[in-house]
Amino acid sequence: MNFLVIGAFFGFSGVVAGAFGTHGLRGHISPEMLNIFEIGVRYQIYHALALLVTGFLADRSPSFLIFTTGCLFISGTIIFSGTLYILSLTNIRWWGAITPLGGFVLLVGWICLMCNAWSTTSR
Repeated sequence: MNFLVIGAFFGFSGVVAGAFGTHGLRGHISPEMLNIFEIGVRYQIYHALALLVTGFLADRSPSFLIFTTGCLFISGTIIFSGTLYILSLTNIRWWGAITPLGGFVLLVGWICLMCNAWSTTSR
């Protein structure tokens, strides 16, 4: 899986989503829902950058752990940011109940990245 390409796509689409939120949604959804949308954008951008780092590490020193990290960042971002986007655009509140699952997946990704860093620096 090419984490660099997916990370770059997440970064690109995060900027598009941010512009859409700022210019297209303001005044069309409540300030609360706009804030939720912006949180989704913020976490998408953060994890686009994390995925780029993961991609560089995977190219330099491939391992199962770094591959797992990338997969967790991808799935966690889709779940976390995606549910926030859907919640803010539809105002269907139960989407917010799924969002923490994405957050948990992202946390596990960060733990995997930390373990990878630990294992490569302790050699």
